[in-house]
Amino acid sequence: MVAHIGKFAMTLGALLASGQLFAHSHGHQMTAAEQQAANGVFEDKDVEDRALSDWDGVWQSVYPFLLDGSLDPVFKKKAEKDEHQSFDQVKAYYRTGYATDVDSVGIENNVMEFHKGNMTSRCHYSYSGYKILTYASGKKGVRYLFECKDAGSKAPKFVQFSDHIIGPKASSHFHIFMGNTSQEVLLKEMNNWPTYYPNEMYKEQVVEEMLHH
Repeated sequence: MVAHIGKFAMTLGALLASGQLFAHSHGHQMTAAEQQAANGVFEDKDVEDRALSDWDGVWQSVYPFLLDGSLDPVFKKKAEKDEHQSFDQVKAYYRTGYATDVDSVGIENNVMEFHKGNMTSRCHYSYSGYKILTYASGKKGVRYLFECKDAGSKAPKFVQFSDHIIGPKASSHFHIFMGNTSQEVLLKEMNNWPTYYPNEMYKEQVVEEMLHH
């Protein structure tokens, strides 16, 4: 296992440096039901378990894109659609939402690796089921829960994924919740949801994707 982790770390490092990805396709054309679910409208009975492999790959945080102003067109478009929020209010909301010090995340063979500057932590994660949340708006969402059981790992003990998908399918981007207290505490977090897109996407591609998401 140690040899595998070491090899995995080197592989991720090489992939991050080269901008390449694991051979894993991200996302597919959505059906009408999937589009409804992505918009927070679905029946609880339609939610299914998912494997961590749905998030396989190397992923980049979009927080730097917010900080350098690249996402301003996205926030302007959102503000134009919402008469109750100004551009500055929308950007402030996402500044809090996207905030993270985890630059990139690599996932393969149920191992997650977290990169913070020159620091790297990793752990093998076990599936802990899912939770269906109903928001104040009446819309719903699903979080998929995973746990690191290696007491010696510096990786987050508890991780939750939310990607607007409610059944087995490769993710195209995701929001992640990370902590060391409990899954229950994480489920209460509604303001900070670090968001990641495939590492091979250029900044301009991420902006374009968000504008049409």
